[in-house]
Amino acid sequence: QVQLVESGGGSVQAGGSLELSCVGYLDAPTPYPEAWYRQAAGKERILVARVRSAGTKWYADSVKGRFTISRDSAKNTVSLQMSGLKSEDTAVYYCNSYPGILPWGQGTQVTVSS
Repeated sequence: QVQLVESGGGSVQAGGSLELSCVGYLDAPTPYPEAWYRQAAGKERILVARVRSAGTKWYADSVKGRFTISRDSAKNTVSLQMSGLKSEDTAVYYCNSYPGILPWGQGTQVTVSS
C-alpha cells in the first residue's frame, strides 16, 4: 500500500512563511516523494519544485528564490520551505514522485491573504 501524507499548510498574510512536510508510506520498490505540486482553485495541478536524481533542485520560475525543497530519502520525506508568500501561492499543495505516479494524497491547503 502506498500513501502520501502532507501537512503544514495554513493561512498566512502575504510575506509570511510556511513549511510543508510530506511522508511517504511506501511498499518497496516504488518511487519515493521528491517533488511538490500545487493546484489552485479551478486550475490544473502544476509542478512547483523537485529534487533531481543527482540531488540538484528545480523550481518553477514563480517560486524561485522563495521556496526551498529538501528530501530525506532514507525517511521517505520531502519538505518545502516557503517564504515571501504571495496571494498567488494560494493552492492545495501535494507531494509525489516526479513524474507524479504515486497515488495522490489529500494535500495541504495554503492560503495567503494580501
